[in-house]
Amino acid sequence: MHGSPVAEVAAAIAALGGVVAESPVSSSAPIGPSIRRFANAVVLIESEVAPPAMLARLKAIERAFGRRRGARWGARVIDLDIVAWSGGAWRSKGLRVPHAAFQDRDFVLAPLYAIAPVWRDPRTGLTPRHLLARLRKVKRLG
Repeated sequence: MHGSPVAEVAAAIAALGGVVAESPVSSSAPIGPSIRRFANAVVLIESEVAPPAMLARLKAIERAFGRRRGARWGARVIDLDIVAWSGGAWRSKGLRVPHAAFQDRDFVLAPLYAIAPVWRDPRTGLTPRHLLARLRKVKRLG
C-alpha cells in the first residue's frame, strides 16, 4: 500500500496523531515463520485516551493499512502495539501494558531507549537502558 516496510512505518506514524517523539526506524529479522524483514520504530504519543481506546485506534489503523488477522507471527503489512503507558501498568481483557514481551525484544528496547531513556518499567523499576543491557547480556551468554 505504501511501499517498503520503512515507508509503511512512516505512513503509520503519520496516521497516529499526537506523536511528540519518534525513534529512528530499524530493521529486524522476523520472529516466527515470516521471511520478510521487519521495520521497527517506537513513538511517544501525547493523548488523554485510555489504553483500550488507544488499542482500538491502533487496530483501526492496521485494518486501514490492509492488515488481516491470520497466522501468529506471519507476514503482515503493519503491527502496532502499546508498549508502555505513562499511567503505569494496565491490564484488561486482550490488553496488557507494558507489553507482555517488550523486555525480550531488542527491536523494541533500543528504540524505546532512544526516545524515553528515563522511563521506568512499572513491573521491574528498570529503565530501557538497563533492560536492553540485561537482554544483550543474556543473548551473549546463550
